[in-house]
Amino acid sequence: MSRTETLILRNLIHNENYSRATLPYLKPEYFNDLVERTVYEQINEFVTKYNSLPTSESLIIEIDNVSKISDKDYERCVETIQGLTNEDVDSDWLIDTTEKWCQEKAIHNAIMDSIQIIDGSDTKRDKGSIPDLLTDALSVSFDPNIGHDFLEDSDSRYEFYHRAEEKIPFDLEYFNKITKGGLPKKSLNIILAGTGVGKSLAMCHMASANLLEGKNVLYITMEMAEEKIAQRIDANLLNVTLDDLESLSKDMYDKKIDRVRGKTCGKLIVKEYPTASAGSGHFRHLLNELKLKRSFKPDIIYIDYLNICMSSRIRSGAQVNSYTLVKAIAEELRGLAVEFNVPLISATQTTRSGYTNSDVGLEDTSESFGLPATADMMIALISTEELEDLGQIMVKQLKNRHGDPNLYKRFVVGVDRAKMRLYDVEQSAQEDVVDDGPLFDKSTFGSRAKEEDQMQWVTKKAGRKNFSGIQI
Repeated sequence: MSRTETLILRNLIHNENYSRATLPYLKPEYFNDLVERTVYEQINEFVTKYNSLPTSESLIIEIDNVSKISDKDYERCVETIQGLTNEDVDSDWLIDTTEKWCQEKAIHNAIMDSIQIIDGSDTKRDKGSIPDLLTDALSVSFDPNIGHDFLEDSDSRYEFYHRAEEKIPFDLEYFNKITKGGLPKKSLNIILAGTGVGKSLAMCHMASANLLEGKNVLYITMEMAEEKIAQRIDANLLNVTLDDLESLSKDMYDKKIDRVRGKTCGKLIVKEYPTASAGSGHFRHLLNELKLKRSFKPDIIYIDYLNICMSSRIRSGAQVNSYTLVKAIAEELRGLAVEFNVPLISATQTTRSGYTNSDVGLEDTSESFGLPATADMMIALISTEELEDLGQIMVKQLKNRHGDPNLYKRFVVGVDRAKMRLYDVEQSAQEDVVDDGPLFDKSTFGSRAKEEDQMQWVTKKAGRKNFSGIQI
């Protein structure tokens, strides 16, 4: 038995602090020798069952009850346990040494598994699983953090309050206002709109703006072809209408592309999947492939759009309702955003009633109310004939964990559909939205919203008063 394995097993039965710190990260497959693995498994089972460290005697008795080992291996186990005498070792060095040993064992096992997959010895996994095996092995580490102590960790909490959070900014003023400077990482953000209102337009514009900011952008499309999405982004970045793109000469097109290339150090990759054929598992594999093959790590991800993804937990064709399915997809995509430390933007459709409603609410989310329950931010894009004539789209906050959803609850942005662009409008256009409420809305939702806006406007003009009637 090697010295490192002996050191680990010895301290697992004699050093409680060490045992508590390392047992969650040790695995049976890290012990190559059958005797070492058997002793480790019995120690782990004893601690898990009795919440205390076993003695040498109790460990020998437990191993005596193991039926899968031969008499010769049993004698070796007894000899090994009797040799595990207590010795004082520096605890920090001991934990660091164990962590390094676990990392080396994990990488070695991953490489050996990969070889078996390549040789065809492993028939349960294909070659596509090799990147995941290596990634998991390289990520092995001991996490010493076991929770936040409210009183003892007050200094670190104060620093957190005053530390600027890294965000992905918008190029639109009011979007930055409602998110306090941009989208934070590890968040799921949803655009709600009816068919043809501008969900894909908005995401293409945001992706273009992110690229010009020097960000790496991944755009996953399940609705339109890669070339169609790239065409929309071309129109936005090259300042050319969709119709004029086809008539551009190759030289002129190359010059415009070179001009864009000179403005940014970021990359934008568009990946197409067939409708309803890919989910978070496929996206995770894509991200790992991009990292390995192109050294590409996105700063933000767009998925067009959420409802036509598949769930990685619910098999295709399973008899589940739309609430459960869409909520599962939303949870998986949010988990993906957390795992890869990026903001994720996707979209969803309105219901039939929401399509004709110019004051869309959360109740107008199609298929599943579990989606707004899971999302960190949800905004609605609203279009009416009057807004179309003005070249504008109304934006309404439906849910916002990044800021106060009642602050700038509704605002408008300009839209140039020919060039797939959104832009800031004059301040007077925003004031009209606050004054008059939703345009051309005769629904009950519109009446409710108009009353809310009028009340907010009266409050803003008159100032709030306390219970004594004094203006504050």
